[in-house]
Amino acid sequence: MSAQPDHAPVPPAPLAPTAAAQVLAQLRVSARAQTWVPAFEQDWARALEDSRYSYSLSPLHDVVRAWQARLEAAPAVREFMVSGFDDSDGVDLANALDGGR
Repeated sequence: MSAQPDHAPVPPAPLAPTAAAQVLAQLRVSARAQTWVPAFEQDWARALEDSRYSYSLSPLHDVVRAWQARLEAAPAVREFMVSGFDDSDGVDLANALDGGR
């Protein structure tokens, strides 16, 4: 009998050593570079400090993956904002937090 679960999640693909530099280069040429570059640098510095104490690269990889996802989602978000913010099919946050009382 195996001690390994038969439904183990697939680990994410390893990042290239230059992934952080590539993300930063993409951020620098984006329309939101003025706010995104300092935010990325702050996240990176925090993750670097965490990595120093944990002896793990996971915090750094998490930052790179999060910013890659933001960059990938940016065109869809931009389209939504240009479309006039039609969120009429959404749920009011007050009702959701209130529990429907």
